[in-house]
Amino acid sequence: MMLRPTHNGERYELTSPTAMPKADGFLWNQKMMIQVTCRGYATAQFMQPEPAKYAHAPNLEAKTFMQPEQSYYSHHPGRFVYIKDMETGELFSAPYEPVRAPVNRFNFSVGKSDIVWTVEHLDIRVEMTLSLPTHDVAELWSIKVTNLSKRSRKICVYPYFPMGNMSWMNQSAEWDEDLCGIIASSVTPYQKAEDYFKNKYLKDKTYFLCETEPSSWETMQQEFEGEGGLQAPSSVMADSLGDGDARYETPTAAVQYKAALKSGEEREYRFLFGPAYDEEEILGMRERYLSKEGFAKSARDYAAYIEKGRGCLKVDTPDKDVDNFVNNWLPRQVYYHGDVNRLTTDPQTRNYLQDNMGMTFIKPEVARKAFLLALSQQEASGAMPDGILLAEGAELKYINQIPHTDHCVWLPVTLDAYLAETADYDLLDEEVETADGKISTVFEGFCRAMDYLLSLRDERGLSYIAQGDWCDPMNMVGYKGKGVSGWLTVATGYALNLWAGVCEHQGRTKSAAKYRAGALETKVSANKHLWDGDWFGRGITDDNVTFGIKRDKEGRIWLNPQTYSILSGAASKEQTTKIIAEVEKQLNTPYGVVMFAPPFSKMREDVGRVTQKYAGSAENGSVYNHAAIFYVYSLYSIGESDLAYFHLRQMLPGPSEKDYLQRGQLPTYIPNYYRGAYHEYPRTAGRSSRLFNTGTIPWVYRCFIEGLCGLRGDADGLTIKPQLPSAWEGIKVTRIFRGATFEVDIQRSDVKEVKVKYEGRFLPEARFTDVSPGKTYRLSVFVPQSNQISCVIRSARSNSASNGASNGASNGATHGRAPSNGTNGSSNGIRRASNGTVRR
Repeated sequence: MMLRPTHNGERYELTSPTAMPKADGFLWNQKMMIQVTCRGYATAQFMQPEPAKYAHAPNLEAKTFMQPEQSYYSHHPGRFVYIKDMETGELFSAPYEPVRAPVNRFNFSVGKSDIVWTVEHLDIRVEMTLSLPTHDVAELWSIKVTNLSKRSRKICVYPYFPMGNMSWMNQSAEWDEDLCGIIASSVTPYQKAEDYFKNKYLKDKTYFLCETEPSSWETMQQEFEGEGGLQAPSSVMADSLGDGDARYETPTAAVQYKAALKSGEEREYRFLFGPAYDEEEILGMRERYLSKEGFAKSARDYAAYIEKGRGCLKVDTPDKDVDNFVNNWLPRQVYYHGDVNRLTTDPQTRNYLQDNMGMTFIKPEVARKAFLLALSQQEASGAMPDGILLAEGAELKYINQIPHTDHCVWLPVTLDAYLAETADYDLLDEEVETADGKISTVFEGFCRAMDYLLSLRDERGLSYIAQGDWCDPMNMVGYKGKGVSGWLTVATGYALNLWAGVCEHQGRTKSAAKYRAGALETKVSANKHLWDGDWFGRGITDDNVTFGIKRDKEGRIWLNPQTYSILSGAASKEQTTKIIAEVEKQLNTPYGVVMFAPPFSKMREDVGRVTQKYAGSAENGSVYNHAAIFYVYSLYSIGESDLAYFHLRQMLPGPSEKDYLQRGQLPTYIPNYYRGAYHEYPRTAGRSSRLFNTGTIPWVYRCFIEGLCGLRGDADGLTIKPQLPSAWEGIKVTRIFRGATFEVDIQRSDVKEVKVKYEGRFLPEARFTDVSPGKTYRLSVFVPQSNQISCVIRSARSNSASNGASNGASNGATHGRAPSNGTNGSSNGIRRASNGTVRR
């Protein structure tokens, strides 16, 4: 098999460097992150306190982090090892770049706390292992070479870690005998005098330390390559490297080991790679880590650190690939987001709140602190800032300098998950000193935010968009001050209803009535001004042009307004049936539901730069998973379990090889998007962005916990309302909830409603109360047989049958199965039985 899970799903292994050349894994701690591909290319970043790099491109580059669908090139930063047979001169490299020699065996193994490559060629095995420390910025590399032949061998081993163009002002590199490594130095460029003092203590050195002293080294990129280039560097083809320095020349780190190996003999080398302020800091890192014992201790500590994000859910379902993801990889990605806030000092407010919503299920105390910090930066008007400042001296940058109008919505949306999981209503009474120096309670801060949303509406009751709502690049709908957002209007209704429920729980009946009335107003306004007969429009521009409606040739139907009209109640049952039918017909693809369709092919000046992005990429009509998971959540909210699970499963690559190859990504994380434009550009549709920073992830976790498994908390305990796909006869679940462990066996039975049995007795309702931390509860849950098609699915299927041909695919949705839209038959592990139901 090209790709397979191992170690009970805790690792994924890829056996080809060419089938999925950009397949990758990532590691992080609270100070750094590295994403590295199967072929050895790497993108790494650390905080000081703003994001910075210690391995650069070979040219001067703009200050960026990861790019969607990152392109790699021969001189892209990476971590490589050349192997040369000293007797024959034959050469190959591991993991695969830069030589690209076809190898006899290749294995790229991504684990939760390390990444390992195994390459065999010329009867030499090379094993490369990457791990991180828990608290420091450094890469810990182990490189082991083994002679697999039955004779003695003489080989040269050349670890090669390019450093790139560090600075146009000042850069150099040299071998440091005392530190036993290559030390590159630079000065971060600046112009303003005051920036000198900001930069004075930056970590402008990059080190490559060797545990074992090499026989030679090279520190200058051009000298290392010579005329042979990276595929056959002149210095590698020579007997020894040049032992040279780099003086205002592009630095690199290359060392040589000459090894005489008997048959079966192995040799292991260890290295440290990272940034530092000075030689004293570098020496401290060497003493702390660079030994066999230091590496072993760091590996144990780091594995324990990652294990803290193990999550609250384990499932045993008919879909074992989903089990692997939910039990191992999904909580890891949730943990990453809440643990490091995407390695920025000013995360967008919506991202900060949603990322920490995920921590509700892993470390709820972190989520609690996030609410308090966010509200401490609330403006006097009740508005939330565009970003949350996390470090002293941090400033709002990039997109956070553009006014967006949606940030208040996410307060009650994310609080809903927190209160359901913790019942920590005491949070509402916590006092917070706000940005204007006043002290108020969390409850009062939320009320001010909801009042601000109510005030942020025009004479029609529609919500202003300014230069963006959830969709950042929709920047020209309302930049003149008049444009409105259809999505934000119904999302405001959803937020108001959620907050009204909290008010009712707290006995604040007047406040609850006020916000219920406000939500009703948004419903009336949306239906009056935005309902287009079968779906809701996306908005109305500054020039009073409604868009996202039937007459539009591009951007005709947008997913988010439909989703939130369902969640908020703005859509009636009849409207919901129509909406879902149109979403399935117009937006569904083999790789998920696109954000809108058709994608834009040219600039539309009254909508904005979203229309300038390439069709099917990013926000321009991709399978933007954040929007898609909102749709899944809304489907679970109305009991559409088959369709919900189908689209939830679409977010994960596989399980067919065809699907893996098309997406080009391991099933160890969900990216922010897969390419859309399925009908326009089918060759590239489904291609992963390979960006694992995404607000999708906490919602995916919620959908598995609260939707599929139906195990959601309330003020009194745990409610139990599983929503199994109709093809499934049962699942087993282990759920950690408020310090207790619930072992739940869910099976179909001849019951009319969900029944729960505990200790031989049926509970009076599908809810478990009086939860005691530390206890284990074993529950048997019986759910009704599934033998009927919902009216929504029936309508979607009928609609598809009559309209699918014009879309180039039959996009019908049937009972418990995917709409038939050109996907390969096993893309979601679902197959059709002759009776129209679904079997595995």
